[in-house]
Formats: sequence, structure tokens, C-alpha cells
Amino acid sequence: MPYMPITESMFLLAESREHPMHVGGLQLFEPAEGSDDLGEQMFEAFQAQTEVHKLFRKRPASPVGLMGTVRWSYDSDVDFEYHVRRTVLPRPGRVRELLRYVSANHGAMLDRHRPMWELHLIEGLADGRIALYTKIHHSLVDGVSALKLLEKTLSPDAAARSGRAPWDPELFLRRPRLESATDEASRSILSEGWKIAGELAGFAPATARVGIRAVRDHNLKLPLQAPRTMFNVPIGGARRFAAEQWSATRLKAVAAGLDITMNDVVMAMCAGALRSYLIDQNALPEQPLIAMMPVSMHAKDSDSSEGNAVTAILANLATDQPDPERRLATLVDSTRSSKQVIRELSPLQALGFGAMVAAPLALSTVPGFVRYTPPPFNVIISNVPGPQKDMYWNGAKLDGVYPASIALDGQALNITVATNGDKVNFGLTGARAEVPSLQRLLTHLDTALEELEKLCDTGA
Repeated sequence: MPYMPITESMFLLAESREHPMHVGGLQLFEPAEGSDDLGEQMFEAFQAQTEVHKLFRKRPASPVGLMGTVRWSYDSDVDFEYHVRRTVLPRPGRVRELLRYVSANHGAMLDRHRPMWELHLIEGLADGRIALYTKIHHSLVDGVSALKLLEKTLSPDAAARSGRAPWDPELFLRRPRLESATDEASRSILSEGWKIAGELAGFAPATARVGIRAVRDHNLKLPLQAPRTMFNVPIGGARRFAAEQWSATRLKAVAAGLDITMNDVVMAMCAGALRSYLIDQNALPEQPLIAMMPVSMHAKDSDSSEGNAVTAILANLATDQPDPERRLATLVDSTRSSKQVIRELSPLQALGFGAMVAAPLALSTVPGFVRYTPPPFNVIISNVPGPQKDMYWNGAKLDGVYPASIALDGQALNITVATNGDKVNFGLTGARAEVPSLQRLLTHLDTALEELEKLCDTGA
């Protein structure tokens, strides 16, 4: 039974009934022309894939107690009748009914007595599409790894009939690394040990430099500088999920017209939407909201589909600015300052910096901490790149990928964005009672994008 790294055990330690620690996603597929049995095809393929990669056989060695956060065990048999579920939406089969189903299931914890994942095959949408809602514990994968795994089950060829189940062991076969024998030999355990020790020794001075830089650069934000908002309160266990997509071409046009990145456009949409939503709720603070942005540390050419490798930065959303142009300028300056800090750190130090940024979340379950301590940040916003081409499962086109993430005490709202083909998909996960009318944020996101397009038209 292997030991757990701390980056995995912390997600189990932080979990409670009010704080389920799984990530998930809603995928929509358009059946190929002439195909009317896509749901049956998928269900049969998933049931037939009885060889299971170890990631999908993994569970805590002990479902309760300290041992459950120290060692992993692997089940030899997987109960597919439990893990793979097939359901039909009630009539009239609108997206509204689909989102209600996801909302209800996303608030339910995964069973630690079993491998910690579920796959829900959902039929009954009036437009004929098939939906997959998947959930997997965050101790097993991060969002980037999960999306890469999804991509491996698909094909860019609409004629291909090689659709697979996510737990197929062949999906996890890694490409051989192109290294010379000399390079391999030079990376001895001793040399790597000295490298890690040196980087850890340099973490404290690096952190001090970040603090000094924050004093000089007002655009650089550090934890515990955020105002208190309606999102930064203790929460219950029920969740609400809302989702919408926009054309990537549309966002790219804004990015090009304003000379900013696609991620800047996404963040500006979120900033404008959050400002409008909080005004609706009569809850907009005078100080600007601060967002925590996870940043993947997976190598760009990495083929890894398991594990957690994430750091984090903070960004000023400038929600105190009514003018979209000034709000955008402040946001862009803030994210650039934060990203520059990460670039100046080694990978190990960057991971440590991210852990420092997120560290207050580990104390959120301590009685009184959320109520009486300033929020480390106000909202988590993630942007996860997905497949750039249209992808297919046995001819069925992937029409949308909507991430469903984690809400916590003190962090009642999570916004996660994923791309696929020419689609930019927003998934909003909120604590049901603490974030009312979550779907209104979708309308405000569209309005914020229209404001950015107007800035392009005026030559801002």
C-alpha cells in the first residue's frame, strides 16, 4: 500500500459533508447523423471495458480515520453497476432538467469504501444529445489531468470507431522520453536530492522577495487582502450548477482587438459578471474582489493524465470600477504582475508559493475562522485548456465540456472554464443556499463580453 503525497492527502483531510472534495464535468455529445442509439453504444462500451487502470481502482486504505489519509489501496474488482449509472431526464428534457440533475448529484460525497469516481450516462434531452456527468475525487486528479484524460477517450476523426472508457489502461501508456543514456545517468538520486534541498532552502528568501515586491507594486496581491463578500461565508453541503458556452472565435477577436490574452478576456468577463451580480444582490463591496487563479505546472508537452501539479496566483478583479476599460486595465496589470512572480521561481518554489496562497483554505473548517478572519481571496477562477480541434466518440461530436468544481467554507462560488474546438465553456459551482439565482451570472457574463466588444469597436 503506497503512501500518499501531501498534495493528495490534503484533499481527503479537508473533506466533510459540507465540503465534498471531488471535481467533475458535464460533457454533451451530438449523435452522428442516422445514429439513434448513442446512449446504448456508450453504456455497452463502458460495461465491456472490465480492465481498469489503477487510478480508477484507488481508494484510501482505511475509509475512516488517519490511515485513510496516509496510504492508498487498490480494489481488485470494480462494481460497474455502482460506478456507471444510466438515467433518463424527466420531460420535457430541457437543459434546465439536466443542470438540476447535475446540481443534485454534485453535492453528494463519493464513497471512500470504493474507488472514488462515478460516471452518469444521461439520456432524454429533447434535442437528442447525450450527456455524461463524471465526478472523481480531487485527491486522484486535478482539472488539467481530468480534461487530458477525457481527450484521450476521443478522436479527431469523425469516422473513427475507437471510443473508449476513461479507465481503459491503454489510455495511460506514456510516450517514451527521448533522452540519451548519458542524460539519464547524470540525473542520479543524489544530484536530484541536492537540487530539491537547494530549492527548498531558497524558498524563504524567494517568498521574502515576493513580499517586498508586493509593497512596491500595488498590482501584486497577496493573501488576506480581499474584502469580505457574500461568497466568503460558511456553507452547507447542497450545490447548484450552471453552465453556458461562447464561441472561441468571438473571444479571440476581443483579445486581438484589445491586445490582451484569451485568459484576460475570460477574467474580464468574470469580473464584469461578478460586479453586476453583486449589485443585483445589493452586496458589492467598496474594495475590489480578489480572485485566486490556479496555474498548471504540468509541462506543455506532458502526456500525464493523473496527479496534481498546480500552483496559484491572485488577481485584482477591479470590481470597484464601473468603467469596463479601467476595470480591464487594472485586471490585466494585476495578472501580469502575479504571473511574473511565478516565472522568477523554480518549479518547486512555484508549487510552494501556490501552497502558501491556498494555505488559509486548510483552516476554513476551524470553528470561527471564516467568520472572523479576512478572506484570503474572494473567488476561485480556473481556465483549463482542452482539445483545440473538434473531437468525436464513435462519430458523436463533443459539443461541450462544462467543468464542475469545489465550493468551500469561505469560498461559496467557483468558476471554471474549459475549451473544446471553437467553444469556451463556463461551469459555475455554487453553494445552493449561499449563492442564490446562480444562473443570473450567465446573463451577466454575456453582458460583460458585449462590453468588451464595444471597447474593440471604439478602439480602446
